Amino acid sequence: MHDSPVFGRVQTAMVTPFNPEVDYAEARRLAAYLVDEQANDALVINGTTGECPTTTDAEKKRLLSEVIAEVGDRAKVIAGVGTFDTAHTLALARDAEDVGAHGLLVVTPYYSRPPQDALADHFLTVAEATALPIMVYDIPHRAGVPVETQTLISLAAHPRIVAVKDAKGQPAASAQVMAATDLAYYAGDDAMTLPLLAVGGDGVVGTSTHFTGARTKQIIAAFLAGRVDEALAGYRALLPVYTGVFATQGCLLVKAGLDARGFHMGGVRKPLLPATPEQAAAFVRLLDAAGL
Repeated sequence: MHDSPVFGRVQTAMVTPFNPEVDYAEARRLAAYLVDEQANDALVINGTTGECPTTTDAEKKRLLSEVIAEVGDRAKVIAGVGTFDTAHTLALARDAEDVGAHGLLVVTPYYSRPPQDALADHFLTVAEATALPIMVYDIPHRAGVPVETQTLISLAAHPRIVAVKDAKGQPAASAQVMAATDLAYYAGDDAMTLPLLAVGGDGVVGTSTHFTGARTKQIIAAFLAGRVDEALAGYRALLPVYTGVFATQGCLLVKAGLDARGFHMGGVRKPLLPATPEQAAAFVRLLDAAGL
């Protein structure tokens, strides 16, 4: 746990509005809302929740540039650049640096299931390609392979590998890495925010934080101040939303919820399909019940 973690405490993996092309004006409006009203310290652009597999490199670069122009003086903007191709990842990383991103989120290369030495080489190659700090995204259920404990410990020796978005769901393994390194650890699953804090974590890169960001920040502050009962009560009040946003693919329900709150998300790109009316209504009921 760090007093001033590199990317703050609360980050949101922001969805990408479409109309059906990328709606850059609505993206700027959403980014401002997330920073100014939902108290996000940083935004992750072009991540999984941002439907990065279905946006072009040109769309990614412009979206990043627009968000930086909107909130880059008030929050850090982190570019999701991870792909299953190291050369493509390097190209996206350089694009992100060119437009002024504050950091990079680099997911484990997926589908090809690289062994650990190849994973380490991939992350280190990206770290050498720009001057930006890197957050490793460890999400075995999407990538097919974990970034193992010893691999993470070895990666921490590189000065630009500074953080982990941890969606592994193994807090004891994460605690081992935190004990052995200075990596900042962020929950990559909203419901793991408080459990990860308990073993030394720093915050969250969230999905439901499109709606829960400000209150999640209060929960983290209460825990860090030693008001554990208050933090636990706040966490339990939001737990139905933390978990309910993943009743189907999280992007679908975030967009449905934002549409219900006056934003214009314009649906999703295939292969995704919009949340059904029943799924959307169920999620909005969770938001209402939580006072969001």
